[in-house]
Amino acid sequence: MAGDYYQILGVSRDVDKDELKRAYRRLARKYHPDVNKEAGAEEKFKEINRAYEVLSEPETRARYDRFGEAGVGGAAGASGFDYGDMGGFADIFETIFSGFGGGVGTGAGQTRRRSGPVRGDDLRLDLRLDFREAVFGGEKQIKIPHLESCDTCNGTGAKPGTGVKTCTTCNGVGQVKRATRTPFGSFAQVSACTTCNGTGQVIEEKCGTCHGAGRKQETKKLKITIPPGVDNGTRLRVSSEGDAGIRGGTPGDLYVYLFVESDKEFVREGINIKSEIGVSYLQAILGCSLKVNTVDGKEELVIPPGTQPNTVLTLENKGVPRLGNPVSRGNHLITVKINIPTKINSEEKELLEKLAAVRGENTGKGNKEGFLGGLFHK
Repeated sequence: MAGDYYQILGVSRDVDKDELKRAYRRLARKYHPDVNKEAGAEEKFKEINRAYEVLSEPETRARYDRFGEAGVGGAAGASGFDYGDMGGFADIFETIFSGFGGGVGTGAGQTRRRSGPVRGDDLRLDLRLDFREAVFGGEKQIKIPHLESCDTCNGTGAKPGTGVKTCTTCNGVGQVKRATRTPFGSFAQVSACTTCNGTGQVIEEKCGTCHGAGRKQETKKLKITIPPGVDNGTRLRVSSEGDAGIRGGTPGDLYVYLFVESDKEFVREGINIKSEIGVSYLQAILGCSLKVNTVDGKEELVIPPGTQPNTVLTLENKGVPRLGNPVSRGNHLITVKINIPTKINSEEKELLEKLAAVRGENTGKGNKEGFLGGLFHK
């Protein structure tokens, strides 16, 4: 390995054991592959571990100081190096994974027990809403199956009047360690104790209600508030309504994912609502006022004279409330579809031909299609 081991760890050649360990821990935390995803971090991490492996043992350090890398070769790990003695990997993993329920065992007295409170799991519920429920929000009653703390044992899992004792398999550590030596060094494999499930303690006599689990499955009714303006994929967090924690840990949260049913008349586009309305060609020519459906009910829509096919008219503030600011609303956009009759009676035909003559239109010898084509594209 290239590079001076003292320089790799950033210490002087007369560094003492405690300062060496502090330097190693600091660098190992910084360059650990689970923390540092930059290119070269993994190789740097290996260098740091190799340097500490050599310098942390007095014998290998002495040979290194006298002969350099040639004095230690590849045998540093096989010359008595033990992870339990130096506390290196184990301490680093404790730091990195402490948020996941405990550290890695380095021997009695050094390991953090996993017997403390553990937060309950978060839960997910998918909830379907109809179109107007998503627009205006409101209250919904739901049922969720989740784990609640056992009332009989107050979540301890022990029968009332009894307690817990230290696990004899792991001696209260919560983990068991197995050391393996190879030509490349010593490796420590650490796993949770299966007797106590990593807690370091076992129940003397299990609670008859929860059978020692400290929690029991219950179905709970909840009322949740749907804010106005939610849409497909909106996620609501209901605090502390997930599974109960273990050994007095806080409960998890409930996450409600919303899915909105489509509407046969309205289409949502962001905070705007779109729909269509059909009018006769005479209403389009002369203009009129019509009642149209909106999410708020019937509203009056003015069709201006001479309205062309596919004209989009706007009803302001009749769309979807803006999520988080329901005072602000989108618009309702209405596309005008003009209905042209396929058949007309003789009286209608006579009136239309007179109108065509007044406008100087060529009717195509009674062909009303030619007239209407000119009428709407004049």
